Amino acid sequence: MSAINGPLRVPTCYASCSIGSPTDPLPAKLDSISAAGFDAIELSFPDLRNFANTHFKKEIAENDFDSLCTAGKEVKKLCADQHLKILVLQPFSNFEGWPEGSPERKDAFERAAGWIRIMQAVGTDMLQVGSSDSPSITSSFQSLASDLAALADLLAPHSFRLAYENWCWATHTPTWRTVYDIVRLANRPNIGLCLDTFQTAGSEWADPTTSSGLLESPGVSTSQMEHDFKKSLEEMSKTIPPAMIYFLQISDAYKMDPPMDKGTDEQGLRARGRWSHDWRPLPFQGGYLPVVEVARAVLKTGYRSWFSMEVFDGKEKGDMGEVAKKAMQAQEQLMREAAED
Repeated sequence: MSAINGPLRVPTCYASCSIGSPTDPLPAKLDSISAAGFDAIELSFPDLRNFANTHFKKEIAENDFDSLCTAGKEVKKLCADQHLKILVLQPFSNFEGWPEGSPERKDAFERAAGWIRIMQAVGTDMLQVGSSDSPSITSSFQSLASDLAALADLLAPHSFRLAYENWCWATHTPTWRTVYDIVRLANRPNIGLCLDTFQTAGSEWADPTTSSGLLESPGVSTSQMEHDFKKSLEEMSKTIPPAMIYFLQISDAYKMDPPMDKGTDEQGLRARGRWSHDWRPLPFQGGYLPVVEVARAVLKTGYRSWFSMEVFDGKEKGDMGEVAKKAMQAQEQLMREAAED
């Protein structure tokens, strides 16, 4: 366990997809993020593609990597003008676990090659990979790890890194422990973790389909669930080497009233995925997750690097500049409270 002496100071980041609307101009987003004092952005692929559409004055396909790279070079310049680092390109999804020889596996590796080109164009060294929510992938952790190792090997010649994140609605790897185990199995020096306050609490503590908003299991009391979650955070603090954590994403969540339906929607998205996409506010803005406790557990590993706001709040419709300032205030409050032992 690592003690914190004095005020906590870590670099701050804001996901480009978490401010404004998907159609708001990326330059305006960058201006608001920079003015609020953030050090970096997570560059969201949809924001890059929207910028490319504007830049070329036509619709750019998601696999038109020549055009996306040209646009990416312009985004790199815009970020440099705003003194913003591009911390990571995100979200690379549904990559691992497809059967050998399947069209899905072929597509996954073709997308990987294109995204690596984009990383070169925008000047980032990190790719965020969310744990797959496809129902058709293998449950073998060894196979999932092997695929991630193969991706890491594609990234390595460029000195690029892979940050693997547990998505709490993932098919086989919804928790911090499962992605940690897979990263260890992959056994590559350029694979680490993207931890997330929402994904951690959303997989082991909260549930948008219950009236309580809490994880409910037959025969398990609320007090037992709380005890188990506390033990999980303690294990995180004692288990994960700080160098394995590439960055920490931060958001809260609203308690759903009425609760969400337990099934999938017409796109096949599970309840926690739907919750994630539109009900994740800034910390201290009406959510109910134990965000401070998760951040504190991450800090107790000895981690002292990137805190990145990644929020998806359908209720937040304010001016982007004011939203970015509010996000920085939430960052500072979280750092103060998480640093208190």
